[in-house]
Amino acid sequence: MNKFSLSALVAAGLLAGGLSAGSASAADLGGNCCADLEERIAELEATTARKGNRKVSLTISGWVGEQVMWWDDGGEQNVYVTGLGSTLASHFKFTGQATISPGWSAGYVIHVEAMDSDSLTINQYSQHNPSALQPNNLSSGAYSVQLLQSYWFLKSDHLGKIGVGLQSSASDNAAILVDGSGSLVPANWVMFDYNGFALRNSSTGALTGFNWQQFGGFCYGGGGAGGDCFGAPRDSVRYDSPTFAGFSFSAAWGEDDFWDVAARYSGEFNGFKIAAAAAYTQFSQDFFTEPGLANTGTSIGVYDNIAAIVPTSSQYDNRWVDYFQLGAYVEHVPTGLWLYGAYGHIDPNGVTAGVNFTDDAGVVVDSFLGGNSRASGDTYYIKGGLRERWTPLGHTVLYGEYEKFSNANPDLFVDAGISASTQLWGLGVVQEIDAAAMSLWLSYRHVSADISGVGCDNGNAEDIGLGGCSVDDFQYIKGGALINF
Repeated sequence: MNKFSLSALVAAGLLAGGLSAGSASAADLGGNCCADLEERIAELEATTARKGNRKVSLTISGWVGEQVMWWDDGGEQNVYVTGLGSTLASHFKFTGQATISPGWSAGYVIHVEAMDSDSLTINQYSQHNPSALQPNNLSSGAYSVQLLQSYWFLKSDHLGKIGVGLQSSASDNAAILVDGSGSLVPANWVMFDYNGFALRNSSTGALTGFNWQQFGGFCYGGGGAGGDCFGAPRDSVRYDSPTFAGFSFSAAWGEDDFWDVAARYSGEFNGFKIAAAAAYTQFSQDFFTEPGLANTGTSIGVYDNIAAIVPTSSQYDNRWVDYFQLGAYVEHVPTGLWLYGAYGHIDPNGVTAGVNFTDDAGVVVDSFLGGNSRASGDTYYIKGGLRERWTPLGHTVLYGEYEKFSNANPDLFVDAGISASTQLWGLGVVQEIDAAAMSLWLSYRHVSADISGVGCDNGNAEDIGLGGCSVDDFQYIKGGALINF
């Protein structure tokens, strides 16, 4: 990845602009032209970012990634131009460090995303919705920037590294990042591209009030979507151990409250590359306040409004969510054949809250009492293919993928007696262009849902806004590119 000096770019641009705008003739500069110029250069050097301050370095890096996506929800088709989604979006990153003494260093990371269209929140109604991270950053709507990471660290070659600030926790992206196939960005187990789309009822043709994450891949406010259910940076203290024989360990704690641990391994034996990671997370339900369904004011089923009975603070404090994830990658280097898999299990603990149905006057006309065990669920993801260098441009990656999200549903589904799961399969190709630090991709995905339970027969599915237990499949084709700098 190329590294650039910001001082060279900024100073050169400002000097060129200033001289061209302010010069009329050589005589206008007067006899002190050189002294004035030297003074101006000194001012610019004092006020613009430079490559370090002679003690702490500064490196600028990042990427720009965009894609074109055709989608079909069974009743409507359209084409969107989108970004890659929060945490994968186009961004720039400032990093640097300084040596304190032999074996000891200190440094920092500032990571800012440039959001145009978040693939986690696009839907049938709009391709320019707020960022999926908006609850943590109220300015992060469409066409905006959002702070993803900002932290400092101290590092010892022998003792490890500790970081403090807004950063990825120990378990964030643990299972994803072992994928060394070159297809990680266009194909992974998070519901990028289709998470925000509403499902369409097959019988009525109408859109339901629920999106795809709620059908088996619900993360209970953990910040993920389907997979990687604790997948957003948080204010935390994180420790990373040194690497011993390919093994490393991480742990983190964050405010109000969460903690997680992770173990990783990478190595190569007899022509096989191997990488694996496992992580465990526990976070409080009140980490993200999740009040449930608000009063909608629009007709849903046979009732006019749905309003959740918000749990008390003590109920929230007892709602600890546990999440385990595991990922592994193996590649036979001589042939380019590779296989990647991931597994996740989420357990929200506790019981469901009650739900009231009201008429237009606010009178309760029906209720779900709640008190049911909340729905735990599993995610299974497998992807395999071939990575070969067939052209001078770079490696070509061919892949196929399959994923299943099982039974991690919102409390409302549990109270209604409904269980839902989602399955996905897809095919794709990635072409790397080494000379430009670039990847291009073209892929197809097909998503379907399975819905069952007593709520399908007793009318509850209609009451909650699902309209029944038969929904259309969702499919899409996307082509895009990412270029690093």
